[in-house]
Amino acid sequence: MKNFALGAALASASLIAPFTANAATEIQFWHAFTGRLGELVDQQVKDFNASQDQYEVVATNKGNYSETLNAGIAAFRAGEQPDILMVFEVGTATMMAAKGAIKPVYQVMEDAGVDFNPDDYIGAVKGYYTTTDGKMLSLPFNSSTPVLWVNRDMLDEAGVAKDAPLTTWEDVGKVLDQLKASGVDCPMTTAWQSWIQLENLSAYHNVPFASQENGFAGLDAKLEFNGPVQVKHIQTLGDWAKKGEFIYKGRRNEGGADFRAGTCALFTESSAGYAGIKSEAKFNFEVHPLPYWGDVDGAPQNTIIGGASLWVMSGKDDSHYKGVAEFLSYLSSPEVQAKWHQDTGYLPITKAAADLTREQGFYDANPGTDVAVKQMTANAPTENSKGIRLGNFDQIRGIIDEELEAVWAGDKTAQDALDNAVERGNQLLRRFEQANR
Repeated sequence: MKNFALGAALASASLIAPFTANAATEIQFWHAFTGRLGELVDQQVKDFNASQDQYEVVATNKGNYSETLNAGIAAFRAGEQPDILMVFEVGTATMMAAKGAIKPVYQVMEDAGVDFNPDDYIGAVKGYYTTTDGKMLSLPFNSSTPVLWVNRDMLDEAGVAKDAPLTTWEDVGKVLDQLKASGVDCPMTTAWQSWIQLENLSAYHNVPFASQENGFAGLDAKLEFNGPVQVKHIQTLGDWAKKGEFIYKGRRNEGGADFRAGTCALFTESSAGYAGIKSEAKFNFEVHPLPYWGDVDGAPQNTIIGGASLWVMSGKDDSHYKGVAEFLSYLSSPEVQAKWHQDTGYLPITKAAADLTREQGFYDANPGTDVAVKQMTANAPTENSKGIRLGNFDQIRGIIDEELEAVWAGDKTAQDALDNAVERGNQLLRRFEQANR
């Protein structure tokens, strides 16, 4: 991969003549980041632009993940698409099916003559965005996996021993009882309930979320997340909700503000919560592996990624694609990726970035920051744990959210809610299959 001498580039940036700057090819990059993550992306773009004078990347926030995807689709239809579009992982099947809308990353890099080796990327990340023969369709950028965040101060105040295990959900249940008994109003909350409490739960326990290898093996996949393991887990959370031990905050990451403010003790969220928690938390916090059910054979397997990848849109000229290739190569360079990983909590997408982070002593100085990496790479992914690739998945998540909310409110049993979600979601899968045969 191409390494960029940022120091030298920054030092010489002021010497670039105005005429050269005006001649730079503009590369439009639409993303879904705000807050601290948005600031870090802006800095990456600024550093790349300062490192050379041929291209100018312009980064624009287009809302949340769903809004950014919809904005990209609408722009393509109007012939006003950006060069690079950030798409969250549940949009992968949609982008793959968008014939003529995208230019595969492997083709972009090959045509531009930029060094690119898919094998440089971590397997559990790479597999999500590649074809069955290993050709990378989009560039993994911000890949995360769920972990358990702990407010250590709240546990101490509740009398929870420092060595009290939080390894299994059985362990968590005991700690929640203790927290509630001590008067804690929010013992546990979660972000992204479908992704963490169903999608990752299934992978972590090596049970299918859907047939056909979770959709990787064919468009005729059917949802299967209403099995015994999933039902047990959702019913347990529903029971905890009745006792006031699990507090539902919302479908996305509404609970993040509560955890960072120090009002919730346990929080299941993305490893990428690290950026916000580190900058905002006024308490001692810990990061633990995602809990698993101790009575499920083979658990824990491995969790799966969330986050997003960068898709290159079609309809641009060769000068744009050359600039896109250089920018994507820059983002993948070990130094840039290691810093991104260390600043955000997102996974290092390349082996070199992970090795560099370890060599720099970051994991030793920041205990727990390697939890997500270990969790993803402890076991080789199986057909049930390599990821999920389903059409209309964003809409299916909306259905799952509705049904889970009925469980948290005590209006439905977990079995009824998950059965309904599977039935309703399969209708959307059949529509996607029919449209993309």
